[in-house]
Amino acid sequence: MGKLSAKRIKGLTEKGRYGDGDNLYLCVGGGGRKSWSLLYTIAGRNRQMGLGPLDEDFGLVEARDRAAELRKLIRRGVDPLEERRAEKQKAAPAVVTFREVAEDCIAALVPEWTNGKSEGQWRQSLTTYAYPVMGDMDVSTITTDEVYRVLEPIWATKPETAGRVRARIEKVLNRATARKLRTGDNPARLKGNLDHLLAKQSKVKRVKSHAALPYADVSGFMSDLRKREGVAARAFEFAILTAARTSEALGATWAEIDLDAATWTITADRMKARRDHRVPLSEPAVALLRSLPRQDGCDYVFISPMAKGKPLSNMALLSTLKRMDRDDLTAHGFRSTFRDWAAETTAYPDAVVEMALAHAISNAVEAAYRRGDLFEKRKRLMGEWASYCADRVAGKDCVVPIRAA
Repeated sequence: MGKLSAKRIKGLTEKGRYGDGDNLYLCVGGGGRKSWSLLYTIAGRNRQMGLGPLDEDFGLVEARDRAAELRKLIRRGVDPLEERRAEKQKAAPAVVTFREVAEDCIAALVPEWTNGKSEGQWRQSLTTYAYPVMGDMDVSTITTDEVYRVLEPIWATKPETAGRVRARIEKVLNRATARKLRTGDNPARLKGNLDHLLAKQSKVKRVKSHAALPYADVSGFMSDLRKREGVAARAFEFAILTAARTSEALGATWAEIDLDAATWTITADRMKARRDHRVPLSEPAVALLRSLPRQDGCDYVFISPMAKGKPLSNMALLSTLKRMDRDDLTAHGFRSTFRDWAAETTAYPDAVVEMALAHAISNAVEAAYRRGDLFEKRKRLMGEWASYCADRVAGKDCVVPIRAA
């Protein structure tokens, strides 16, 4: 110790490392920059720790004092470099990634979703498109640049998917803001932001509606459907007669159905609008239900023949269409068939038809004033629909019993 002095330090200009003793060194770098470092060995490892730049507040005396403190730690078996890193990590704010916030967002939304597919669709779209670009990024650092990199490759080629991915990213980032994990505008916002970078979706979007059967052909389809045996065909028939969504029909339980009152009450947790929905059952719908076998210990109306005690899968109706060589149709499309029939051939107000389809009322004022569910009017509507769907061949039975497999 003591090989260096203030005068000598001032005169050192050549790049190199100059020892003061006891492994304390003055390092001279390019441009005459000078800093202090301590060399030491601990647990068989040679280490070099920077102590800081040479300046008026950290000169030779201060460097010697600091080196002495560190040598005391080293003698006790403490590695000063590791201790410094631990302190930095402790002081640094925890990094929360986009992926973590997205998974948290999905978990929070699950109770709101009535369709069991929604969780999988969210996670699949984000995993496929968003996570490769921003999944491991600190959510606070995501900008419009990253969102654009996610969307640009699919904006024109997969407009429907791109629109959903953008909306989901926006929702995740809104959640991050609410959790105080980021500040400022949402970089996934479309209006006044991404719309300056991406083409208008109205110019590239090609909306493909659910394939629907013309209502004039529905009685012929129903006649063919009634000829088919099996629980899937009966479930399909029931869904058409009630204009219900596939998930609502397949998830029906006997506890929801009052055959004497000809009423099916779907609970709010199974409805898209998150409110109870009473469905008036026409005579053919009641006759169909009375024909169905029941299984001890199982309350489902349409029981899967493949999984004991479980309802039919969502693919059952699609499989029925395929067996009927009607790949041009979808089960959901029959709701559109019902809607078109009601609009074109009946005088029922839109409000009655929309309530029969269990559509949410978009007008907040109308929703506030509509207290009833127009049940009696819907009862007449569904009776007329069932008559229209009925096979017009006189004397033909409307219901085909389910035979044992």
